[in-house]
Amino acid sequence: MGKRNWISVLAAFGWLLLASPSGAGELSAAALETAHEVTRSQASAELLRRPALRDLDEVLASGHINIGLYQDFPPYAYRDEQGEARGIDAEIGRAIAAGLGVEFRPFWIKPGSSLGRDLGNSVSRGHYLRPTQVADVMMRVPYDRDFSYMRDSTGEYINKSVVMFGPYQREQWDIAYDAGRLEGEVTLGSFRHQRIGAEYDTLPATYLTATMGGQLRDGVRHYRDVGDAFAAMARGEVAGVMAMRGELEHYLAQYPQHDFRLAEAVFPGISRQQWDIGMAVRESHRQLGYAVEAIVDRALREGSLGDIFQAHALVYRMPDFYAEILGQTE
Repeated sequence: MGKRNWISVLAAFGWLLLASPSGAGELSAAALETAHEVTRSQASAELLRRPALRDLDEVLASGHINIGLYQDFPPYAYRDEQGEARGIDAEIGRAIAAGLGVEFRPFWIKPGSSLGRDLGNSVSRGHYLRPTQVADVMMRVPYDRDFSYMRDSTGEYINKSVVMFGPYQREQWDIAYDAGRLEGEVTLGSFRHQRIGAEYDTLPATYLTATMGGQLRDGVRHYRDVGDAFAAMARGEVAGVMAMRGELEHYLAQYPQHDFRLAEAVFPGISRQQWDIGMAVRESHRQLGYAVEAIVDRALREGSLGDIFQAHALVYRMPDFYAEILGQTE
């Protein structure tokens, strides 16, 4: 048995011993069985090259929770110079771990070709490069009923292996612009004669080249990420950047010496310009989802969730799910 499995057994032993009603010094049969289950789950995962899918009891017994975070995605999730997980989603992940009484462990996710692929690779079945590893909970998943219950050509649910739950933020598309180069109300039409930047292989990159009958196409510049696009705007290469509102606010705060502003733009042809962001767990692990949702729900209602966003220079926007219940939008 490997060292990692022994650590899991000891963690399960310690947690269940404290929880045992029979008192200190006695280990119940249930405790032993749970410890063995943790070991068998991980050992079989290594043997069969399948992910160790962990329910709430196994997460608590192990003493840690794997929180799925999109890598290199400031201000939501990224590594600092010391390799530590930083960002809004990382802090929410730490709050979830603290609420469960376990250790927070980041599970870094490299974006794939689609959200469905990311959910499969990171939550329900594992990626072929790391087939025995999955996240217990994945952050930054659109909370959308239509997407959750989408069917394929045979009538099967496409996302039947996962459950999307717990909306915690409202996100939207927007444009940040250089007020020194654009005057008055800024709209998409303002970029007929000005260049605008977007991140490669994103909806803004595609949208800007096609909208308005292609009138903006020649002025669209593509960059590695939103940070590079802002750096280009600071150099005068572009007059605006289209991205998600949270990313724009993050980078606006990093250029106080420039007169960069948000446009509050409207995007004809994009059916959903605002959407709620939530989380995802494996379909068979709903109990874990309920426990996580309760922690995030309390943080949202008490205001500590908004404090996390404010600490990262973002305006907190309450998801529509809660706005309807609590009667406020921010």
